[in-house]
Amino acid sequence: MSKWMIANKKADFDRIAEEFGIRNITARLIANRLISCREREALECSDEAVRAYLEKSVSIMHDPMKMADMEKGARIILDKIQEGAHIRVIGDYDVDGICSSFILVSGLRLLGGNVDCVLPDRVKDGYGLSIKLVDDAFDAGIDTIVTCDNGIAAYEQIAHAKEKGMTVVVTDHHEVPFEVSVENGEKVEILPPADAVIDPKRMDGEYPFAEICGAVVAYKFLQAAHALTGTLEEKWDDFFEEMLVFAGIATVCDVMELKDENRVIVSKSLELISSTTNKGLKALIHVNSLDENSISCYHYGFVIGPCLNATGRLDLATRALSLFFEEDVNEAARIASELKNLNDSRKDMTKLGVDEAVKFVEEESAKNGLPKVLVIYLPQVHESIAGIIAGKIKEKYYRPTFVLTKAIDGGAKGSGRSIEKYDMYEEMSACKDLFSKFGGHKMAAGLSIPEEKIDEMRDRLNEACNLSGDDFVPVLHVDMVMPLKYADMDLVREFDKLEPFGNGNTKPIFAQRDVALLSGRVMGKNRNCGKYRISDDSGKIYDMIFFGDMEKWHSFLADKFGQDSVDEMYLGNTDGNMKINIAYYPNINSYQGRESLQFIMNDYC
Repeated sequence: MSKWMIANKKADFDRIAEEFGIRNITARLIANRLISCREREALECSDEAVRAYLEKSVSIMHDPMKMADMEKGARIILDKIQEGAHIRVIGDYDVDGICSSFILVSGLRLLGGNVDCVLPDRVKDGYGLSIKLVDDAFDAGIDTIVTCDNGIAAYEQIAHAKEKGMTVVVTDHHEVPFEVSVENGEKVEILPPADAVIDPKRMDGEYPFAEICGAVVAYKFLQAAHALTGTLEEKWDDFFEEMLVFAGIATVCDVMELKDENRVIVSKSLELISSTTNKGLKALIHVNSLDENSISCYHYGFVIGPCLNATGRLDLATRALSLFFEEDVNEAARIASELKNLNDSRKDMTKLGVDEAVKFVEEESAKNGLPKVLVIYLPQVHESIAGIIAGKIKEKYYRPTFVLTKAIDGGAKGSGRSIEKYDMYEEMSACKDLFSKFGGHKMAAGLSIPEEKIDEMRDRLNEACNLSGDDFVPVLHVDMVMPLKYADMDLVREFDKLEPFGNGNTKPIFAQRDVALLSGRVMGKNRNCGKYRISDDSGKIYDMIFFGDMEKWHSFLADKFGQDSVDEMYLGNTDGNMKINIAYYPNINSYQGRESLQFIMNDYC
């Protein structure tokens, strides 16, 4: 169970509803998503802002040239293309790295560039640019390196490339490394010594929305380069439309907030994916039995994305990249099948790793209590799934979590996942002397560390941690209290105007007190969900589904009403006195051509 926070945003909901032809409830939901603070209510929920939210037009996308070094970097690459220089794109092995590499290579080739691409081997090379990759590029006669989705923290590696006389352009979106000035306590950015460093998070840039992924930075870089050429060929319109699909996939899979231009990019991506001409992406959609006309953010984040990620985890990410470049339909189908099979293997490995991590935490907690920051060393677990395990452990215990594994080249490697009140990158920066390498942002990070320093890392992070009490209780942001009887299928259909849903633009969540449980049954292959008949004070009966932790749900019911009452409820013998408060989302259930209203329970108390 979470701590429920009911939104209390203020606006003229009736006027907004009349102006835009929507219901008052929908107007409230829009205000909840647009308003960040009381002082900015009038500006953030103006008619212009509401219209932009509803229309999701590409016209609101920002000017790439406002990023620091954008024009400089684009001109450098255009000059290199003109010279016939051999350019190498070096990306990363996750979805964002794969998509940004595909976008960048495709665009540079369209500009006439002599371009190839290398994605690091997660195990042998580690994250991003390495000394080895620089040396390999130099030995291959590469003149210019362009990074994507990495490079901002590669000071040593880029200095090495510059010593060899190479040109380096960085395109990245991660946090800029910094030091705290002894004189005034302010942050001083440490930029790598590249010829151009393009990152929307640079303090000296003017880009108005910093929270874009690496693929969007690559997309913007090509927009800038194309603009500098002054060409108006139709092929570029087709190119940028097609690449929006991949920018949207990366935005969702890198868990960027669906606000500002991100929401537009993902919306257009979902709209355009049904008409993609990319044979590899089509094959991946079909091998997962998806309907290309009904793709959602869920499919990006939990079906397509994991298949792409699996290659970088258990094999080489170049296999996923080759899928997008593949022109033969049969070969594309073969590669897509391999990616799906790899992802199925990854799921099995993840379950075993999570079980081992839970055992570690429970044993440590029994001895010393549950730490504020979990640092879990699982030497036998494949290092590629550390981040997934960290995310699942974070969700279970709601603690900042690092999962470390034994690295093939010595030492330990790992990933961290954070909670709302803990800035993981800031806290790691305070003890950066421990790490061989680290990077990331507030909610996630990656690192390499000598094995003998793991215990010190655990101690120092916990000693410095100021979290307490309610910080360790997950917060569920509820839009409003709304009786079940207010929901109908027309209202649910109107909620489509708020999509796409995801991080930063969540599905609406409502609360209702005193909902009576009348009957229920446990469903699913693994008995991992429940379906219930419920009623409210109006006496009307509804269907409700719960997809959460069934064991915890049943324990709650048994503690509150007694096990006998729970058993009777599942037999349909209740008298309506088993009443709970629910946080819910109204949904339309389609079955055999018939539609009916049902409620999805998010939480309970």
